[in-house]
Amino acid sequence: MIKVIQPGLFTTIQDGGRHGYRDIGIPTSGFMDQESAWAANKIVDNNKDESLFEITLIGPTLIFNGSYVISITGGDFNPLINELPVKMYQPINVEPGDTLKLNHTINGARCYLAISGGLDVKSLFGSKSFFSNITDSYYLKMGDEIKVLKSSKNKILKWEKLKFKLKISMEVFKGPEFDLLSTNSKKKLFKNKFTIGTNNRMAYNLKENLQVGIKSIISSPVLPGSVQLTPSGKIIILHRDCQTTGGYPRILQLNINSLNHLSQIKSNDKIELTLINS
Repeated sequence: MIKVIQPGLFTTIQDGGRHGYRDIGIPTSGFMDQESAWAANKIVDNNKDESLFEITLIGPTLIFNGSYVISITGGDFNPLINELPVKMYQPINVEPGDTLKLNHTINGARCYLAISGGLDVKSLFGSKSFFSNITDSYYLKMGDEIKVLKSSKNKILKWEKLKFKLKISMEVFKGPEFDLLSTNSKKKLFKNKFTIGTNNRMAYNLKENLQVGIKSIISSPVLPGSVQLTPSGKIIILHRDCQTTGGYPRILQLNINSLNHLSQIKSNDKIELTLINS
């Protein structure tokens, strides 16, 4: 059992996501940064898509009521166990009564906490990932108690050689409506940097306008990583909890790696777009 003493800003439980339900309007959800989450699970010998904690910007304080092996990956939240620093990207033994504190982020927007065995929470539509209107909770709250699936501490655990590196260059493909853009707008997309505005698990809004007056389209399928342009010129990059259809032109599509990188970028940071299918 793991008890939440302080929940942090936005701490959720995520796994590999809900697949096969987009036709009835249910988003995929799941890990925002798949690479970091997969590394966390690999270190404690879990299946790569096993459930774990996803932590955003300000971390939680958790107390362990059992003996577990954990790992922490992704952005650096200055993790402390019983007020002593612990290393990331390696297996860590915790005992009953140990307290883990994840602080404000030093680098990156999200980190991942995996527990050997995974988390024992209800699976809905094939996933344990928190999502509003599907799961009982959308984020962890003070006093929550999370059960842990049984796991032997005698497993041969793995050190993950991956290290976290923040990347601002997002590789993109042309979207279905790319050619609705003017020549000048196409140049601006790949010449200028863009500033991250309001963002969450659903979408990232960019502060700079691109092209005003582009016409809406008939509601069409969208995916995590779809880059939409509104008639007012606003650029929106969809992420894991995005809707399944939309009426804004889809001018670009992020590739899988760039979707992971974007999840670690904070508000007011800048990104650049690099076209990889020109």
